[in-house]
Amino acid sequence: MRASGRRTLVTGGAGFLGSHLCDALIRRGDDVLCVDNFHTGTRDNIASLVGHPRFELLDHDVTVPLDVDVDRIFNLACPASPVHYQHDPVRTIRTCVHGAMNMLALAQRRRARILQASTSEVYGDPEVHPQPESYWGRVNPIGPRSCYNEGKRCAETLFFDYRRQYGLETKVVRIFNTYGPRMYVDDGRVVSNFIVQALRGDDVTLYGDGSQTRSFCYVDDLVEALLAAMESPAAFTGPVNVGNPAELSMRELAEHVLRASGSRSRIVHHPLPPDDPKVRRPDIDLARRALGWEPKVPLDEGLMKTIAYFRAHLAA
Repeated sequence: MRASGRRTLVTGGAGFLGSHLCDALIRRGDDVLCVDNFHTGTRDNIASLVGHPRFELLDHDVTVPLDVDVDRIFNLACPASPVHYQHDPVRTIRTCVHGAMNMLALAQRRRARILQASTSEVYGDPEVHPQPESYWGRVNPIGPRSCYNEGKRCAETLFFDYRRQYGLETKVVRIFNTYGPRMYVDDGRVVSNFIVQALRGDDVTLYGDGSQTRSFCYVDDLVEALLAAMESPAAFTGPVNVGNPAELSMRELAEHVLRASGSRSRIVHHPLPPDDPKVRRPDIDLARRALGWEPKVPLDEGLMKTIAYFRAHLAA
């Protein structure tokens, strides 16, 4: 008999975010089936769970259909950093679209509730700031980021069509920039880039003039939002923004990292990549009302934990 009465599938479960979610699900008593093809996920992220009686690992690519007995599905499978998703853009969009279709088909067969990890990238380079869920976005459909942006937008379409056509219990969560332990050294995302450069004593690279803004949510807060969204009333489908509304510029973030790490690295400027959004901040009023959720971990506290992780990882 299962401790919580639930068997929960997490695709991309060996990734940065997925592995933290698996930890949380095990703690609450679920049986967890972690599915990953290890394209970007690593076995190190789930090493502490391997051998646990309620944890199972399946090496599988979500672009291939899967039939297993589950009650809940968190669909997180997809590279989330520009370095990774632009490396093989065709594979990225297949993972977004075919992966979503296969997981929705599984949910339909098993009458399971399913959550799609979407992204703030569906808003593109926004003309509305901060971004509410009602904003349809401003995405370049043929740019270098579109394999991810449009792939996630298509996945959202599929989720809502499955709900309308088949009555499936679906949830869509739009995740804004998340950081924390288990990010990759070569991740290509700004928090990991700045921390690794600072700890190595390399130049800290700012793209453009550093005035572009983002909002950063610590991974533990984000996992709590995913759990709250999955267990929200059946009538609530989203999409719902989850992220930290505290906005800061890339230069301000670099300065936070340099102070927190004690680094003497200097800040240098490189050209801004194509289609890089100038601003990004979530309107989380809906998450507060519908999920009773808002982030709790302040930036400096989260950065200290993340820097400690990278310091130990680089030393090893």
